[in-house]
Amino acid sequence: MSRTPTHGQTTGLRSLNLQGRRALVTGGGTGIGAAVAIALADAGADVALTYKTHDGHEVADRIAATGRRAHAAPLDATDPAAVEAAVSTAAAQLQGPIDILVNNAGGLVGRHSLIEMPDEHWHTVLNLNLTSTFLVTRAVVRQMGPGGGRIVNISSQAARNGGGPGASAYAAAKAGMHGLMLAWAKELGARDITVNTIAPGFIGDTPFHATFTPPESQRAVIEATPLRRAGVPEDVAGAVLYLASDLGGFCTGEIIDVNGGAYL
Repeated sequence: MSRTPTHGQTTGLRSLNLQGRRALVTGGGTGIGAAVAIALADAGADVALTYKTHDGHEVADRIAATGRRAHAAPLDATDPAAVEAAVSTAAAQLQGPIDILVNNAGGLVGRHSLIEMPDEHWHTVLNLNLTSTFLVTRAVVRQMGPGGGRIVNISSQAARNGGGPGASAYAAAKAGMHGLMLAWAKELGARDITVNTIAPGFIGDTPFHATFTPPESQRAVIEATPLRRAGVPEDVAGAVLYLASDLGGFCTGEIIDVNGGAYL
């Protein structure tokens, strides 16, 4: 999939062309995942998406209306057998092996301080965010062809700064995704598979913050952000598109922070 460019070759917008590529986006029914799936399809890729809570068929229908192959199916990404079956079905529906994977499934689940955190919460959050990334990536890489591929993990600013109050399990899981990325980038590079991560900051219009972040906290985050706005899912989708395309072909083991300058 990655191509070694000729010295002096012009890299223009056509380098974003994903025609002939097949993508799988987990957690693709809404928010960031939906925006990513649509952006990949707009760039020419055929797209399969999975969902757990938010039905992804509306997104798939929108993709199919553009003339791209589309497939949507529910998935518990913490179930190894279900993951293997879902990846196999996605490849069959898209008529070829998956060569772009976006690991977006995950979530905060809830907020608990260290001393009052139930064991069940810890295991649930790590399984949902970290184990799912391992299971889906393993299944996809097993079927990737000799042409290489792209893996993009969607982690979080919480992996960098520990997150907000009661988010230690979530922060640990997302930081674990960074560790997996570094190991896989080295392991899979010889197969021409790049592995990168996007760490979004505060992204509005997502169920995550609508459920877990009070309005006053949202306003405080925006006021502390140099760009003075919340991100939108399309901000993250643009970064994914770069990493999934030929423009990002020499990037691997990298973390792109999409947070409006929150660390400044």
